[in-house]
Amino acid sequence: MAGRQLNVLSTLDQAKTQWYHFMAIVIAGMGFFTDAYDLFCISLVTKLLGRIYYTDTSRPDPGALPPNVSAAVNGVALCGTLAGQLFFGWLGDKLGRKSVYGFTLVLMVVCSLASGLSFGATPKGVVATLCFFRFWLGFGIGGDYPLSATIMSEYANKKTRGAFIAAVFAMQGFGILFGAIVALVVSAGLRTAYPAPPYSQDRAASLVPQADYVWRVILMFGTLPAALTYYWRMKMPETARNAKQAAADMSRVLHTEIEESA
Repeated sequence: MAGRQLNVLSTLDQAKTQWYHFMAIVIAGMGFFTDAYDLFCISLVTKLLGRIYYTDTSRPDPGALPPNVSAAVNGVALCGTLAGQLFFGWLGDKLGRKSVYGFTLVLMVVCSLASGLSFGATPKGVVATLCFFRFWLGFGIGGDYPLSATIMSEYANKKTRGAFIAAVFAMQGFGILFGAIVALVVSAGLRTAYPAPPYSQDRAASLVPQADYVWRVILMFGTLPAALTYYWRMKMPETARNAKQAAADMSRVLHTEIEESA
């Protein structure tokens, strides 16, 4: 087994840069892109959540979330991320990167949709449901982060490993930027479709009922890049951790016969 694994690793280290390497950058990078979008887009809608569910004219800032609610909404996904990194890092070593990689993606898609569909009879109910699904979304993101970086590292050759990993991590910045763009576009679209007077003139009339859809659309939009890459992620070969499967998969991808020495 050790010799077979060394054959796979040696072949990967010495392989020339091929189209497959760039596909791996895109596929792993889209994981970072989606992770960043899902984690940071919540900060763009907290003000709207306060205006919709916690408007209290007796307070100096009637449209803001209470500090404890704001901390929970913004921080619960990060708590899930920590737990997910520990759990899926261990599970990836046990079961192989590929199978766990797909599961984290499915979890992110489901919880992203569920976060946007958070409903409740009271503001506390809506926020509690949102925080529940945001935690499990962070749990999936916590698994996707290390697995994306590890898979790219294990697929790359020695000469380009650093550059390829840097390219994957750079997608995180694009995910944050994309979140801001989506928030601006959705907000501008709502303002055009449902015009309302400025908040300073009429606090009650400035918040149209359709505003409740804005934050939901922004949160759910993160499912698109994740869902689009699911097929290609499942087509990726197993890494050298599973030596037998990796030898077969990488022989097909690199068009090189990898001997299975004992």
